[in-house]
Amino acid sequence: MASQLQLLNAFDTLLEPQRFRDYGPNGLQVEGKQEVRRIISGVTASRALIEAAIAARADAIFVHHGLFWRGHDGRVTGWMKQRLALLLAHDINLYAYHLPLDAHAELGNNAQLGRVLGLRADSRFGEQDLGFAGASAAGDGFADPQALARHVEGALGRAVTLVAPHARPVRRLGWCTGGAQGYFEAAIAAGVDAFITGEISEPQAHYARECGVAFLACGHHASERYGAPAVAAHVADQLGLAHEFIDIDNPA
Repeated sequence: MASQLQLLNAFDTLLEPQRFRDYGPNGLQVEGKQEVRRIISGVTASRALIEAAIAARADAIFVHHGLFWRGHDGRVTGWMKQRLALLLAHDINLYAYHLPLDAHAELGNNAQLGRVLGLRADSRFGEQDLGFAGASAAGDGFADPQALARHVEGALGRAVTLVAPHARPVRRLGWCTGGAQGYFEAAIAAGVDAFITGEISEPQAHYARECGVAFLACGHHASERYGAPAVAAHVADQLGLAHEFIDIDNPA
């Protein structure tokens, strides 16, 4: 068992949220019971995850996408009221870490996506050094972007959107999970052969074709399923707490 504050301090010490300029508050977003025995981790603080955490008798939920974001309407109505009502009624703490969870060198979303895909990072790029760059951990690379896309699809279990302007081998890769399509230009400048992220917007297809760097969008949710359980499991083990990851399906 740990106190609510001990859990917050453990997350803050590990993820160092003070180092980041973020889109919303990191840390304890909704206060629940003071004593925590069981943590549920997930990607997003959706109503489905909250209901699953209630069924699992959780005292705390740890997520990447919390409830509060800069610029959101502050009124507690509709879906926000429903989520908050469930958390408050069951006295569940909600902890959320956005960019700090992406960035952690070993347990974060980018590091864990690299682990799942068999990539080894050796440098960072982009704003706040969120992008990772490196090569295949096996050292052999990929025959071409299509081979890389097949590898990513097999590892993540979902289709990939591929813009492949060349058929040459892929030796050096850049990656940044979630909605990081805006990091593509920084990845190109970092000298990669291909860039992997969660989403694609209209400009990236043109950049790929004009700059000769392959672009792979493998799903926002699909690319960010790994950091939250890695961090929550680490902290739960540190504090002697029970932990379970619940993956709420999301096609995005």
